[in-house]
Amino acid sequence: MDQFGNTNLGKNGAANILLSSRHLGWAGLDAELLHIRAGRTYVPGLTSHRLGIHFGRAVNAHCQCDGRHSRRIQKHGDIDVVPAGLDGWWEDDADCTILRLSIGPELLSTAATAMGRDPETISLVPKFQLRDTGIESIAWAIKTELETSVPSDRLYAETLALALAIRLVDSGNPSGGEKPAMARSLSALQRRRLVDFIEAHIDQSLSLADLAVVVGLSLSHLKPLFRASFGMPMHQYVLTRRVERAKLMLLSEDMPLSQVALEAGFAHQSHMAHWMRRILGITPGMIARTRQ
Repeated sequence: MDQFGNTNLGKNGAANILLSSRHLGWAGLDAELLHIRAGRTYVPGLTSHRLGIHFGRAVNAHCQCDGRHSRRIQKHGDIDVVPAGLDGWWEDDADCTILRLSIGPELLSTAATAMGRDPETISLVPKFQLRDTGIESIAWAIKTELETSVPSDRLYAETLALALAIRLVDSGNPSGGEKPAMARSLSALQRRRLVDFIEAHIDQSLSLADLAVVVGLSLSHLKPLFRASFGMPMHQYVLTRRVERAKLMLLSEDMPLSQVALEAGFAHQSHMAHWMRRILGITPGMIARTRQ
């Protein structure tokens, strides 16, 4: 089965893309939900590391990769890991659905460095029918992002991508060495720098790397420290500040809702309305009418 989205299909196998992240501009991670037809498919080696997470009813599966064979009943949540550069073939006896995640080697290196490990020592090997609750929970969160009509902030997708890369480094190298000690929360100066930077750039597409540079921390260290210091994940904090900025503009200025959305950092008016309802429980129109 072409659970990794290649076009070089076998005689019987074929893959139809049901959902894709290509239009979302995610960095280091591509995600696709694929409907796979029964049959055998040759999968050439690619430059990215690939995960295929089985979704839905079980099928009888047979695959070969890097000289390894696996015959199994592939069940919901089973994970196949194919490192970059390796090829092989996959065969199912019935149609199935696969969530395919492709992770760039640069992201894996970033995760290793952030964890205090030498990227050159990180070596992934093919794995079939892997069960990992951490990877599975991240994968279903990514699937939810593909399904929603109003995706979350870019920071959320980057957080999921980094978490997935860190999980792969951990699962592939369980004895990778002791992690360096770290503080329990951000300093007052670091918190102020982050607040000032986010407020000054709220109308722009913020990234994890942007925020990490502001406080001089690695990506993996910033994530837990931010949550401990602000009481919520970074993407949630940024969304909350965008909603508050939009609310202030609606109460104090007479401008089209579409313009308010852009100046508050939302992709469009519907994006702003969605998160305003989620966070405040009211719509932009309701707020604008209180000013009249």
